[in-house]
Amino acid sequence: MNDAVFLVFQLAVLLFSVMIHEISHGYVAEKLGDPTARLMGRLTLNPMKHLDPVGSILVPIFLYLSTQGTFVFAWAKPVPYNPSRLKDPRSAAGKIAFAGPLANLFLAVVFGVFLRIGDVFGFASAPLLPLFFGTIVYLNILLAVFNLVPIPPLDGSKVLFAALPPTESNFKLMNFLERYGFFLVLFFIFFAFDLIIPIIRALFILIAGKPFF
Repeated sequence: MNDAVFLVFQLAVLLFSVMIHEISHGYVAEKLGDPTARLMGRLTLNPMKHLDPVGSILVPIFLYLSTQGTFVFAWAKPVPYNPSRLKDPRSAAGKIAFAGPLANLFLAVVFGVFLRIGDVFGFASAPLLPLFFGTIVYLNILLAVFNLVPIPPLDGSKVLFAALPPTESNFKLMNFLERYGFFLVLFFIFFAFDLIIPIIRALFILIAGKPFF
């Protein structure tokens, strides 16, 4: 397959997946009492409501080109929520944050089932489908696992903060992570990303029944 065509396909999968990720945040927030996302028109699959020019277009293209196609990542505009409308803001923040990675894992499982069914019945009439389905599964696992890294502004930090008891030492940890989170995320991407590769590979095999790469 032409590299440019495959890049466009990967970008399309990423954009759709991050939209589902963000919509899930807003959906859970509404279930917990805050309709902010719906009132702002963010509970929609209209990409124009979610696209971030930098995170949805420039960053994934830059990462794809700078890593020779080995790493692609993207994000959409964060879906807002109002903590004051939630009954238990601290606990709810963790649930809202976890909804995004959980949605990506759900997408990975759905297309992993398609991949397994295709393996059973054969892909003779559409030989590119294993690559397409495998890419969808892989990218959604990547989004889920990476977003659960406990560094702000990633979802994992909010899940961690909701789980930690409200002690002074934990508040100091939260303040440190929030202050330097952007730089810590960059450091993780360029120097420590290999730490989560085994997790991504293991989940892919578990979901799809075979390795993807």
